[in-house]
Amino acid sequence: MHIVYKADNLFDAHLVKHALEDAGIPAFVFGESLLGGMGELPLFGVLRVAVPEAARPEAEAIVAGLDLGPAPGDPISDTDDLAGQPA
Repeated sequence: MHIVYKADNLFDAHLVKHALEDAGIPAFVFGESLLGGMGELPLFGVLRVAVPEAARPEAEAIVAGLDLGPAPGDPISDTDDLAGQPA
């Protein structure tokens, strides 16, 4: 299995999954059952959409064509420490 998309939310993960399935590519959403595991706290980086390795090139092209915005990054970055400081 190859991860073709890392989602910030369940809506985007299923949007990608259904777009891939509409193209005939089997897709799986991993991490869906973990969303409630942290209670009220948001849990980042657990939603991933995967496809079989043989479908990777076609799946990556479909995901790129969806225009879902930038891929989610690390929710905590080094630039967070610079907030409020002059550039």
